Amino acid sequence: MSTSQTATRTAHRRRYLMCRPVHFTVNYSINPWMEPANPTDTAKALAQWQKLHDLYLELGHEVELIDPLPDYPDMVYTANGGFVIDGRAYAPKFRFEERAGEAPAFADWFRAAGFDTVIPEEVNEGEGDFLLAGDVILAGTGFRSTGDSHREVGEVFGREVVSLNLVDPRFYHLDTALAVLDPVVGEGERANIAYLPHAFDEASQKVLAERFPDAILVSDDDGAVFGLNSASDGYNVVISPRAKGFEQQLRERGYNPILIDLSELLLGGGGIKCCTLELRGAK
Repeated sequence: MSTSQTATRTAHRRRYLMCRPVHFTVNYSINPWMEPANPTDTAKALAQWQKLHDLYLELGHEVELIDPLPDYPDMVYTANGGFVIDGRAYAPKFRFEERAGEAPAFADWFRAAGFDTVIPEEVNEGEGDFLLAGDVILAGTGFRSTGDSHREVGEVFGREVVSLNLVDPRFYHLDTALAVLDPVVGEGERANIAYLPHAFDEASQKVLAERFPDAILVSDDDGAVFGLNSASDGYNVVISPRAKGFEQQLRERGYNPILIDLSELLLGGGGIKCCTLELRGAK
């Protein structure tokens, strides 16, 4: 067994941006999970979201809130609202008109919070498609963020970008098919990740296997319940209670999986990570 599989895990205090789903509903379809004909329960979505919010506080994390806009039911998925490293915020530019109006609200919030805010030229959906793994930015494309956004995000943050091609429409954002398990790594150390191999094309699978040989490979059953759409502080990993195999894999690696049910928000195509935007730096 490798060092990464036997290491003692350490929780790190995180700062997150969230948005109450007071206007949540599914009245249009921009991903395979959204079925407007199926009823949604806003009160249930809010209650489930509140449990996630309160858990973060219990774990010692800090949670900031952005005000929800009445005409944007997907604003609860704050991970799509930007990508933040070292006090600099790269704002989103949504692919679909249904979410376009969220972008100025997120940019305004970042500025008011003291972040150096960059307005993008390229279509990108923030931490939905950009994940920080150590010093490297893992960047997804294929359904939402465009390839040019990968160049742009690299220029904004001055970091290496590894492009990954998503091929299964169920996993339309990178954060639905890949999770970074160690938000803080030491110099020369490799971040631990988990991912669903068949969500990526063969070239991307090869890149992931080479760069992260000790990664947790998650089953399609666990991926299909958004098991990978999770949030980790390096020890505690908040996941869907239906991702039973992933839960066991995490325990075997020394992580502490915590189960939070966001089944109502999954009707909009989002889970735990979708509702959680990490704020790194500035305050």
